[in-house]
Amino acid sequence: MATHHKTLKLLAYSPDSSDVDSQLTRHQAGLKQLAAVLISGRGSNMAALVAASRDPAYPVEFALTLSNRAQAPGLALAASLGVPTAVVEHRKFDGDRAAHEAAIDAALVAAGIQIVCFAGYMRLLTPFLIERWAGRMLNIHPSLLPAFPGLDTHARALAAGVRLHGCTVHLVTQTMDEGPILAQAAVPVLPGDTAETLAARVLAQEHVIYPLALRLFASRQAGIVPPDHAALLNPLPPEAARHNPLPPGAALP
Repeated sequence: MATHHKTLKLLAYSPDSSDVDSQLTRHQAGLKQLAAVLISGRGSNMAALVAASRDPAYPVEFALTLSNRAQAPGLALAASLGVPTAVVEHRKFDGDRAAHEAAIDAALVAAGIQIVCFAGYMRLLTPFLIERWAGRMLNIHPSLLPAFPGLDTHARALAAGVRLHGCTVHLVTQTMDEGPILAQAAVPVLPGDTAETLAARVLAQEHVIYPLALRLFASRQAGIVPPDHAALLNPLPPEAARHNPLPPGAALP
């Protein structure tokens, strides 16, 4: 999703101290921080984030869903959830990436946004937007990074023969899918899996860890560390069937 275009220098600057101070002040005062979700498609992760934010104790409120595509189904979904929407069509800028991202930035600032969440936003970013919102932009990626950055992650995982696959929430930096990792979830790759069945299994966990990672990020908490003996195995050892019986007719992989 986010990547570098190192030859492009576009008035790049980091958030000033007032931006950071405002975010910290709202956190310390117990107020919800304002977030935006950037989407290009159906917006299922956006919906999961918004659903989590309905909890009064959740530290984030979604004040904007923005898309680069007016036809993105997630816009109607966001509106049905009561989240304001905006469209900044990239095609209308005739390839002027600087102007397109400046318009996105202006929309975020106008809505008072403090945290930006990418959820299926299918545009590569330039340094301008990345540096403008450095440390305040999260992305979810459908693989266990650093494995399988980029596109077609599920098909690539199957082709590689991995036994575990999953998803990652990370901060957005200049290099695509290489920002600091905030949370990960792993799922088994099962016999007979297709890219579609594996994607569905991973997506279910995306809807779990993205709200969790955002909550911990916004509240400056580390979360609960699993015990050192925790593990997800694939295949399972035969004795596992005695402790975790499989459904009738099922077999260990």
